[in-house]
Amino acid sequence: MLRRIDPEYQVGRTYDLQKYKPLEDAETVVDHKPKGIQSIKVKTLDGKEFSMAGFSPYEDMPPIGTTITYQFIGKTKNGIPRHATFLRIRGSF
Repeated sequence: MLRRIDPEYQVGRTYDLQKYKPLEDAETVVDHKPKGIQSIKVKTLDGKEFSMAGFSPYEDMPPIGTTITYQFIGKTKNGIPRHATFLRIRGSF
């Protein structure tokens, strides 16, 4: 938690106290795209498989075999990234 040093008291919600969640990023390869679902199955470089959702119906999904970059907030005890979010196709900025 991050807190301002000298905030005045305010009733209700305030931005004087913020939760800090460090984001990490990594690369993975698109392994499978289920039909009709806006998610992809990916495989990390060390062989772990997981799903990544959050694509809009209007967004072009990356093709199978493409290396992508994604963000996540930590990993589970099994080494699967938590809350993985697609950022970009590798090499495209």
